[in-house]
This record gives sequence, structure tokens and C-alpha cells, in this order.
Amino acid sequence: MRLRTPDTDLATADADVGSAEEAPTPTHIRRRMLQLLVVGGVIAVVVLTGPGLGELRSRIEHARPEWLIAGCGLEVLSTLCYVVIFRSVFCPRMTWRLSYQIGMSEQAANSVLSASGAGGLALGVWALRRGGMSAEQIGRKTVAFFFLTSFANVVAVIVLAALYAAGVFHPDRNVPLTYGFGAGALAVTALVLALPALLGDGNHAVTESAPAGRIARLVRFARESLVQGLRDATLLLRRRSPGVLIGSFGTMLFDMAVLWACFRGFRAAPPLGVLGLGYLIGQLGGNLPIPGGIGGLDAGLIGTFALYHQPLAATTAAVLVYHAISLWVPALLGSVAFVQLRRTLERADRPAAMCFPLAEPIEAVRRPSRVGAA
Repeated sequence: MRLRTPDTDLATADADVGSAEEAPTPTHIRRRMLQLLVVGGVIAVVVLTGPGLGELRSRIEHARPEWLIAGCGLEVLSTLCYVVIFRSVFCPRMTWRLSYQIGMSEQAANSVLSASGAGGLALGVWALRRGGMSAEQIGRKTVAFFFLTSFANVVAVIVLAALYAAGVFHPDRNVPLTYGFGAGALAVTALVLALPALLGDGNHAVTESAPAGRIARLVRFARESLVQGLRDATLLLRRRSPGVLIGSFGTMLFDMAVLWACFRGFRAAPPLGVLGLGYLIGQLGGNLPIPGGIGGLDAGLIGTFALYHQPLAATTAAVLVYHAISLWVPALLGSVAFVQLRRTLERADRPAAMCFPLAEPIEAVRRPSRVGAA
């Protein structure tokens, strides 16, 4: 009886991934940006003319523009940190130009597509496949990338909850919220780190009589990608990869600093602990599959800060401007990068193929065996 090996499944999955992934066109992204611009205009009209919003309008009229301009600069730094971690996880040998084009294009897709963050990952998969990277590499490294880009946020929630518990930050204006999310972050982290052991190595051969349909192959491929990707991520953390740490924490901290600058622009300054937890917990509202996160992210942030007893008018003004900055800066920069990326992929022959072998950034740090050791 013939055996179906993991290599057979990966080769088939490679074909499946290559045939299934399609990238949005520049016209598609421009259309989405126009739709978001219309929605933003409607929100602006409501804020400027709606009844009962006098205090909010007063805050906006007396805004300090220098802080809002600083927020735009901070968002640029956040997007560049995303490019740093993208290159560090997927391929440290990739050119900075190609890394910038793919990483920034992903952020544009995340801004304008209604896929709850999956739009950017899908665009990255398409670009890397066109660039010559195998499906096996893309699968496991996408898992590692998703874990590592979320790592800073989860760690920050745990650290802030611990600082409140230690009395460094006080008073805690919503004890159940602080410790509930802190405990939840700890539990999720423990579960994710335990997944490789729970799922096994995923490299067992199966007989030809086993289900061999496309769905079965993709499920097996996803399982192997999950196990290997999480192991790659933990190895990168153990080696304290500068690009991973700078990219993960820099993306989060600079983006959080944008929100802080917006608060300062409207003459409000939440305590550091409240700013951090309000930002980190409120960001969950952006996971709703809404184009640009409009409505979901705003409600999540405003609602969380309200639970921490922050002034509603100043918070609403700061959040609306923060969301505009965090949406449009990546969208504009990423749209330009996406046009450049398509040209690069049309002109260059497999520009991402230099990233082989599969685990080069991981395997390269393993210590060589000692010759002649007892």
C-alpha cells in the first residue's frame, strides 16, 4: 500500500494555495478608500451638526493641531515597525524594499478591507507566492507572524494588570475589567504555547485510504503550519530577535502614542495605566469584520475608556481623530506601496525565492554540535 507523506500533502497544498489566492487590484483598493471617505464624511457631518454634541464640537474647535500632526508622525513610525517584524519573521534576507512594499501593502489592506485583519495576511500570502516562496514556508511563518504581532499586546495587558495589583498604578477605576482581561490574557497565552504539545509534531504519514480530498489536505496543512509556526515564534522569542521585539512592541507602542497625542490635542490626559488598558482592551472592537473598523473600533475604545471613568466628550474626540489617523496613514502609504509591489512582482523573477531554506532564520541560531565531545 502506498503512503501519502507530508511532502505529498504539502505539494498539493502548495498548488491549492497558489491557485486560490487572488490579490485585490489597485482599483479595488481605491474604490474601498472612496467608500471609507464617504462614510467618514457622513460621520463628520453628524458630529458638526447633530443635536446634543455641543461639548464635542467645542473640543474639536479648540484642538491643538501640533499634537495631531505629531500623531501622524507617530503612526508612520508604527507602520515602519510593522515592516521590521514582517521582514524579521518571514525572511531576514529579503530586501528592505520588497519587505516595505509587502508589509505596507498588508497594512493598507487591513485598513480598507472588511476582513478583520485577514485581508492584509491574504495579500501577503499572494505576494509571497508570486515572489517564489513555498506554501509550507508561508503557512508556518504566517502563524508565527500573527502570534508575534499579537505578543506585545497580550504581554502589555498582563504587565499592566500586574502593576495595578502591585500598587504601582492606582487607583484602579474598574477592578473587574483590569483583572478579568489580565487573567484572560494569561490563560490565552498558556493555551497557545501548549498547542504544539497538544497537537503533536503533525508529521505522520497517512495511508492512501485516509481522506485525501482538498478539505482534508488543507486541514492537515493548517495543523502542521500551526504547530511549526508556533514553534518558530517561540524560538525567535528565545533568541531575543531584535527585529521581532522592536517590530512587535514598536508597532503597538507608537500606535498607542498616537492615541495619547490625540488626547493631548484635545487637552485631556488619561493616567498611563488607563491609557494602556483602554487602548489594548478597546482595540478588540476593531476585530469586527467592518471596513476600516469604522464603528467597531470607535465603540470599543470609547466604551472602554468610559468604563474607566474618562470624560466622554474628550474621549470621543480623541478616539475619532486617532481612528482617522490610524486608518488613513497606513491606507495612503500602503496604497502607493501596493502599486510598487505589483510592478516589482511583474519585473522581478521570484524575488522572495532567496528565503529558502524553510527555517533559515530559526535553524541558523542552533548551536553546532561539539566535535569529539564525550
